[in-house]
Amino acid sequence: MGRIPIALQLYSIREDCARDLEGSIKAVADMGYEGVEFAGYYERGAAELKGLCDAYGLQIVGTHIGLDTLLGDALEETVAFNKTLDNRYLIVAGLAAERRDSRAAWMATAGIFNEIATQLAAHDMQTGYHNHHVEFQEMDGELPWDTFFGHTQKEVVMQLDTGNMYHGGAEPVGFLEKYPGRAQLVHLKEHSSTNDQALIGEGEVEWARVFEVCEKSGATQWYIVEQESYAFTPLECVDRCLQNIKQMGK
Repeated sequence: MGRIPIALQLYSIREDCARDLEGSIKAVADMGYEGVEFAGYYERGAAELKGLCDAYGLQIVGTHIGLDTLLGDALEETVAFNKTLDNRYLIVAGLAAERRDSRAAWMATAGIFNEIATQLAAHDMQTGYHNHHVEFQEMDGELPWDTFFGHTQKEVVMQLDTGNMYHGGAEPVGFLEKYPGRAQLVHLKEHSSTNDQALIGEGEVEWARVFEVCEKSGATQWYIVEQESYAFTPLECVDRCLQNIKQMGK
């Protein structure tokens, strides 16, 4: 496949965005990012957000939302908002405890995601789930990640977060290989056991192997940088992350 473009999860620079959204989006574009993923909308409407991103040549590649925005009557409003954004990936970034506190709960949650995926297909949209670390702690004899993705249809996106996975005691390559074609959006986050402020390329993630499997069998459409600890300003950190990735040939 061709080169996979690189976006930024705007949660990485959320305080900058809250102070000056347009200036932050311009800065992200100037760094060389090609897209952004939202996690909150800073009290802006969809048309304004789309206009800002268009003005600086950034594609909206996804959004982090709560599961409740995809249920019942809320789904129609969420679909309309994201159609205006021209965004097709609606990613749930976390779950309430009762939806993940047992294997049975994970199974039921998988069923809910299957229903949402079926409804979204008519709009050429997909839902998905973004991991933290708890999904890789065994529960009732199985990893929650396997319980969930082993019982969801292939249209449910596996948004794998590399750093969070390492934090949970797992590594990404095996899971990317186990669920081929499901990692359309992959969060690039470093993990270091000795430096909690490590930027991408400065820790223990085996980036060459991650990139290889994403490009061969992951069906990955976008790499998305997410940085949550800061040795420098957030904007400088995400700039350095992107430059480090480019130095790896990406």
